[in-house]
Amino acid sequence: MTTEFRVDPPTAADERTLLQGFLDYHRGTLLWKVSGLTGDQLVRRSVDPSSMSLIGLVRHLGEVEKYWFHRALAGHDSPPKYWTAEHPDGDFDLADPAQAEQDVEDFRDLVKTSDTLAAAYPLDATFTRPGHDAPYSVRYLYIHMIEEYARHNGHADLLRERLDGSTGE
Repeated sequence: MTTEFRVDPPTAADERTLLQGFLDYHRGTLLWKVSGLTGDQLVRRSVDPSSMSLIGLVRHLGEVEKYWFHRALAGHDSPPKYWTAEHPDGDFDLADPAQAEQDVEDFRDLVKTSDTLAAAYPLDATFTRPGHDAPYSVRYLYIHMIEEYARHNGHADLLRERLDGSTGE
């Protein structure tokens, strides 16, 4: 595995640059963890009894990006792609090795759109999540997304190590 997918966040910068830097770092870490694997490896559930797979994490975090940036922040009608009421864990359970490469490209596209959407709002801007009354700030959104990626990148470390022995830093 190479780290070509991620860049260390800045160590001194304005708040927005730091938040974006850490979010980009964690997004890149996920892409690093899925790099160089076959579709069959990406969909393999390598930590029993969990239904998690590396491509499931990519699909899940793509749905998280879409929910928070596209639906909640920007108010776009962006229904989930991978899960439904009938298949609430479809992002993990319905992964197809033949689609894994496209799933990664779709994730990359979602991230680009998320960044474009977020750049249009100051950190103090607020929005309301669908089905919630409390306002959320863009600052909160960045912090939440960094936490979400950091947690799932820990899962990705374990899944990747079980697949081919590769470990993180």
